[in-house]
Amino acid sequence: MTISPWFWVGFNLFVLAMLLLDLLVFNRQAHVVRMREALSWSAFWIALSLAFNYLIYRQMGREPAINFLTGYLLEKALSVDNLFVFLLIFTYFKVPPQYQHRILFWGVLGALVLRAAFIVLGAALISKFSWTLYLLGAFLVYTGVKMATSSGDPNIDPENNPVVKFLSRHLPITARYEGGRFFVRREKLLFATPLFVVLVMVETTDVVFAADSIPAILAVTQDKFIVYTSNVFALLGLRALYFALAGLMTLFHYLHYGLALILVFIGGKLLLHDFFVVPTEWALGVVAALLALSVVFSLLFPRKEVPVDTPDGP
Repeated sequence: MTISPWFWVGFNLFVLAMLLLDLLVFNRQAHVVRMREALSWSAFWIALSLAFNYLIYRQMGREPAINFLTGYLLEKALSVDNLFVFLLIFTYFKVPPQYQHRILFWGVLGALVLRAAFIVLGAALISKFSWTLYLLGAFLVYTGVKMATSSGDPNIDPENNPVVKFLSRHLPITARYEGGRFFVRREKLLFATPLFVVLVMVETTDVVFAADSIPAILAVTQDKFIVYTSNVFALLGLRALYFALAGLMTLFHYLHYGLALILVFIGGKLLLHDFFVVPTEWALGVVAALLALSVVFSLLFPRKEVPVDTPDGP
């Protein structure tokens, strides 16, 4: 189905309006986001996403609606890795809780632009060179195996991050946070604040995650509209999801195994698409089942704390 350019414009204006409403009205004053507020916003974004999914079903049919829901679940699930990294970055830089929402807001805005570019480029390559589907499938299988064989704990080393090093060399940076500001002017000189450094860290790590999530959704469907909108709705709820799960994320220690299996499944689906076509309903069922099982196993078999060795007494 051909999407009218006006619909693209209207959709992006709607997304921008929702972001501005969030920033300028509901979160105009910097504050600590409590669990109740985060859960309410999460419920709102999920309900909005499902309502849009129903609109796709009514306007485009059953298969595009299932593809949207599959892409949405994939992006939501893979975003949990982002949340772990955000938590580590905020902890390392000791970001005050009341300013974390501001960083995530601008981080998500930057991610939307980046994902749009990735989607257009990826879809164009697949459309022009059909053999890239096999490369995409192999990449997803490799990524899944690599994820399964890793510890699941992302390594963050801000001191050796090349982007942070570049900023430190070329920008004067204040020694402490200056409220919620990214830049301050002192004696006619413009200084970046540590909050800006954290924002750059968030944006650069999202590039890495986009390299996994965009190919995974393009493996489900090459419809740019479905891929883009499912990504957008998943990202819009990312901030609320972070604050809702910040204290619970360490409980889901089997989730990365579930995500690894999903990537291997989607990659295998692509590699075998000339011999066996997996119905979209099956793909959605497998993705949902693997996510549910990884969460259930995490809760049934909690991670054992490693005992700390203490010196023997006299």
